[in-house]
Amino acid sequence: MGLSAQTTDGIAPAQRAGHWNRVIAEAYFPLQLSFRDAATFSGRLERRQLGVAALSRLATEPMQYERRPNHISGAADEEYLITIPRRSPVEFRQLGREVRCDPGGFILERGDEPYRFSYGAPNELCVLKVAKPVLAERLRDPDRFCAAVIDGREGVAGLFTSTLRQLQDLPATEPHVAEVLGRQLIELLALALDRQVEPEGGVRSAVRAAHLRRAEQVIRRNLSDPALSPEMVADACGISKRYLHELFSDANSTVSQFIREQRLYAARDALQTAQGPAMAEIAYKFGFSDQAQFSRLFKAMFGLTPSGYRAGQRVG
Repeated sequence: MGLSAQTTDGIAPAQRAGHWNRVIAEAYFPLQLSFRDAATFSGRLERRQLGVAALSRLATEPMQYERRPNHISGAADEEYLITIPRRSPVEFRQLGREVRCDPGGFILERGDEPYRFSYGAPNELCVLKVAKPVLAERLRDPDRFCAAVIDGREGVAGLFTSTLRQLQDLPATEPHVAEVLGRQLIELLALALDRQVEPEGGVRSAVRAAHLRRAEQVIRRNLSDPALSPEMVADACGISKRYLHELFSDANSTVSQFIREQRLYAARDALQTAQGPAMAEIAYKFGFSDQAQFSRLFKAMFGLTPSGYRAGQRVG
């Protein structure tokens, strides 16, 4: 888990604004920065890579950051920033929502939509950068939590924020350890968000959302059970199979598709360990009838065969 740090120390006053623009663009993505006084501005940014996630600590004087349409037009990847203010409140506006997040909470920012983020007093931010597809593997429709303040002081959300703090202070470690820590961090984030109140939509939609979450949890807990099926999920949730199919249809999916995707994600995670189980063992463990079917579905989803993916992990 390599560490890197950037600072304005030693940078000439006339060059500080340009220098800090490059630092921020490299750590996150291009943004328009507004300084209270660019010539006297001071800042420090520490970064570490945790496999598929990047964790940073940003300490600066008052700042405003804007993600503008011209920054997004050429962007190839969709990414989220999960930001926790440590010292002073932040103001955030995106998708027509405007919120204030005090220390103790955190917010989710979409990198593929314009936004404005600012704080009027010196601040320290803990920022987790995650690709949208990575979080979407663990959490249905993460966009619904954007521009909402999440209370990070207790429960699973509190565990997530305290884990981030501990990881910030952790010395550099081996890449495979960082990979595992990154995956666990994303799991914690998905669990924390999944326990939040659903967006407004009435009692009926809240009940349906709760049933869908319950069904997804049943599926994830039983990926290695060969009996996993829509019938089993419906029985475990105490709902009819027809209602179960309606819930997944509302989420633009099917029960069988969701089961297959989650099994492929789990199989891919098992392949990330170079000395892990044999290919056939992984295929059968996650409900694939044979290695040929497993290889075909895996390549269709990830663009590589299971053996090719594992070989890439060994090289890495």
